[in-house]
Amino acid sequence: MLKLLTKYLKIREWFMIVAILGLIVLQVWLELKSPEYMRQITILIKQGSSMSDIWINGGYMLACAVASAVISIIVGFIVARISSGMAKRVRSGIFDKVQTFSKREMKSFSTASLITRSTNDVTQIQRFVAMGLQVLIKAPIMAVWAILKISGNSWQWSVATAVTVLVIMSVIIMLIVIVMPKFKRMQTLTDNLNRVTRENLTGLRVVRAYNAENYEANKFEKANGELTKTSLFANRMMSLLSPVMSLCMSGLTLAIYWIGAFIINGADDIGKMTSFGDMMAFSSYAILVVMAFIMLTMIFIMLPRASVSAKRINEILDTTPSVQDGTGEYDIHSPIKGEIEFKNVSFKYPDADEYVLHDISFTAHKGETVAFIGSTGSGKSTLIDLVPRFYDATEGEVVIDGVNVKDYKLADLHNKLGYVSQKAFLFSGTVSSNISFGDDIDAKPTEEEIQRAAKIAQAKSFIEKMPEGYNSTITQGGTNVSGGQKQRLSIARAIARNPEIFIFDDSFSALDYKTDKKLRGAINKHLSNATCLIVAQRIGTIKNADKIIVLDQGNMVGMGTHEELLKTCEVYKEIALSQLSKEEL
Repeated sequence: MLKLLTKYLKIREWFMIVAILGLIVLQVWLELKSPEYMRQITILIKQGSSMSDIWINGGYMLACAVASAVISIIVGFIVARISSGMAKRVRSGIFDKVQTFSKREMKSFSTASLITRSTNDVTQIQRFVAMGLQVLIKAPIMAVWAILKISGNSWQWSVATAVTVLVIMSVIIMLIVIVMPKFKRMQTLTDNLNRVTRENLTGLRVVRAYNAENYEANKFEKANGELTKTSLFANRMMSLLSPVMSLCMSGLTLAIYWIGAFIINGADDIGKMTSFGDMMAFSSYAILVVMAFIMLTMIFIMLPRASVSAKRINEILDTTPSVQDGTGEYDIHSPIKGEIEFKNVSFKYPDADEYVLHDISFTAHKGETVAFIGSTGSGKSTLIDLVPRFYDATEGEVVIDGVNVKDYKLADLHNKLGYVSQKAFLFSGTVSSNISFGDDIDAKPTEEEIQRAAKIAQAKSFIEKMPEGYNSTITQGGTNVSGGQKQRLSIARAIARNPEIFIFDDSFSALDYKTDKKLRGAINKHLSNATCLIVAQRIGTIKNADKIIVLDQGNMVGMGTHEELLKTCEVYKEIALSQLSKEEL
């Protein structure tokens, strides 16, 4: 918690906290003055003094109460500003950090967990800061100051107050020990509930197609039930605080009056008036002491969840991305453009024992189309992921334009690439905003360039049929367009960047053969100067590539043109014959 406070509170906010401290000290002083005036009023009444004297002291009490309320409002406004500002910066910090994560870190933190940490956990911190700046400062000041006020009075009253405080603290400590692990588990269960909910909503069509509503409902009910059970236990235990506090306050008041009765009974006439006034004042001070500890209990109620949330947030912020920016020591205007070379590249996933890729070497020159084919799980997509540095090669080098990709600034590296993922993804917005997506390039595509990219990607025809053309709405994930349309828009997005290198990771699979053929022809015609890396399952998609690399269980078992591989590579020949007849080949 302290780590987050020191990192995300601004200097001016620390000055505001100092101002809060001063205001709270003044507020406590005002609240502690009221019992003194009450004591004076009690004595004046007993002495039969004039109403004017009583009204004067009553007026002072009222002024103290009003001033205290005004200060409380001012402190509340300042605290709200500090806590909200800090929460905003923490959320931004988490978001920015996640943006630097590679696939390795994204697998360590599930998407559901990252969402929970960015929302629920940050809210817990915000609430704790908002409450803590008011209560955590005020409670100890009030407790100490009130104790000093009553320390010179009857030792019997002091003992009664001390016993009450000890009982309260014992209950608080016991509850924290019992409940703290439950609050920690609640955060994990919240992650799980979010995961189940997100999974169900994302795969809703599959759930309905397989009549799996009851199965998903039972899975949700299990996750929801576990969270509810844990939450009920924690909240039931914490609910014990309220009756314990009420019992302690009532018991303390009763004890003070009971002890006071004996003290007053044993005093003379003048002493009885003084003792009665002291008892009234002591009762008020003792209640303030207990109230101070009750305020602390509010913090202790929030502290377990806030501390767990802070730890979970720090886990994200303290994670060092496995893929770091390079040194940037290269000529960004190098005459070599669009050349990719794999030098004895091997790769295994973090914490895995076996390699996924073994000693891969090849060169893709500018303007060439290099295709990758192989059975499922042969390592095609993994190999492609090494180019944009979604992962880094375990052994060997991946070189682009004569520079190891590890030496590139990530922004410079990605500006060279037009990447189309295996699973097409569109963002909420418009057709135009999706095609022109990204701001890490020298200039945004113009309307003409957007339309050109759509035409090359064979997307122009269906875009122009949409209600508002290029300004038509695209929902999150592109759920309002078909799979083939999503892929064509994703391809148009890559083309609009006008990159040196295109990476198509099985990006033609949702297209019909006719559209696939037209699209490849348009790419060859209009993007002939760009280097293309294509992962595909169809022989028809890649048979005209300048170079085809065949992978089998992570090994490169063949490299050449379509005709060469039919003669020299049995694996390629088997794949080809499984899709096309000998006459078609």
